[in-house]
Amino acid sequence: MIDRYTTSAMSAIWDRQAKYERWLQVELAICEALAEAGEIPAEDLKQIQEGARFDLARCDELEKETRHDLMAFVRCVSENIAKNSNGATSGPSRWIHFGVTSYDVIDTALGMMLRDSCDVLLASAGALRAEIMRLAKEHANTPCIGRTHGIHAEPVTFGFKLGGWVRELDRSVERIQNAKEEIAVGKVSGAVGVHAQLTLEIEKSVCDKLGLRPDPASTQIVSRDRHANLFSALAVLSGSLEKFATELRNLQRTEILEVQEAFAAGQTGSSAMPHKRNPWNSETICGLARVVRGNVHAMFESISTWHERDLSNSSLERIVLPDTMHLADFMLNRLATILRGLVVLPENMMANLRKMGDLVFSEHVMVALIRAGMSREDAYKAAQRNAALAWEGKDFRASVEADPEVARLLSKEELDRVFSLEHHLRNAAAAIPEE
Repeated sequence: MIDRYTTSAMSAIWDRQAKYERWLQVELAICEALAEAGEIPAEDLKQIQEGARFDLARCDELEKETRHDLMAFVRCVSENIAKNSNGATSGPSRWIHFGVTSYDVIDTALGMMLRDSCDVLLASAGALRAEIMRLAKEHANTPCIGRTHGIHAEPVTFGFKLGGWVRELDRSVERIQNAKEEIAVGKVSGAVGVHAQLTLEIEKSVCDKLGLRPDPASTQIVSRDRHANLFSALAVLSGSLEKFATELRNLQRTEILEVQEAFAAGQTGSSAMPHKRNPWNSETICGLARVVRGNVHAMFESISTWHERDLSNSSLERIVLPDTMHLADFMLNRLATILRGLVVLPENMMANLRKMGDLVFSEHVMVALIRAGMSREDAYKAAQRNAALAWEGKDFRASVEADPEVARLLSKEELDRVFSLEHHLRNAAAAIPEE
């Protein structure tokens, strides 16, 4: 992932040093489990624990020969243990990577990395949720026009709009939590998964030490349906974040201008037009969401492997796993930043709401006429013909009050309620969670 879209929390999990440290944790956990089972002498384990370390530069040198990053890593660690053991290559270093295959280490480490990445995403989602909730409560009673098909529909509140975002985000959080449980598995089952060298008990012991569950039916790899499921949750999350950002973009359009992203002194909106204040942060989220969803397609393709495994998943995962985690975290944090500095313009919201007069209360007129005894078809026609006059520039409420059919059925007090914004919005706050 290019530096522009990384986050420090994800870098702490996915940079190369961090990944190799997880590999080392797995190798050491295997040695510890073997020692507990009586396979490795206690003195050998002690020297392994004291000497096990790696150096990325040395790993790179060894990889030129091995053409295999994990084996280069294993040789580097073994060299350091041997140095700690008076150079005896037949000593404790021989137990590193004993009885296991590469993906016993790689996939078990990956289970830890994905589990911890989920925790980062959940924390970032929590911070975003707090910002949405703050605005939702602050604007629980701030009227604005609701739009369908991009056209004025009926009044809502800005808090109502944000309340829907909170509940949608909550559903993504639940999906990620469930996917985290499914992905937090490891394997020490050998070259094709049948535990030909190490026992099920050793595998369980290793996974317990690392905070994972053993995959009950791995092959050479952990089945990629688990990974695809997690990435499905991230695809839905990215879709929601794009939805929220798209709404913010639309609300910042010059002819709407109900909110604005923070604009710092000296900030450049356009290289050619000094007046521009573009919603570039929201646009960034929309663009990156599309990358996340594209990466999910790649993970779906990796579910299918030849027999007990092939190498087709390896190359793409080096890209899409860290990149997607970085992007998801970046988008969550970027949207939280946008909302933290968002300028809300209630006066513009009200001006837009009133732009067509009281035309947005047409449904209330129709419903009131039906309640008063008029057929639904006639009530619809009565509301519609007066609405048509409003499109021609006349005041909708004045037209309704002057309509003989309406005046015959509805009193002034009933019409006051029909055209009451407070009455219309009386239940809007119910969409906002209490916490």
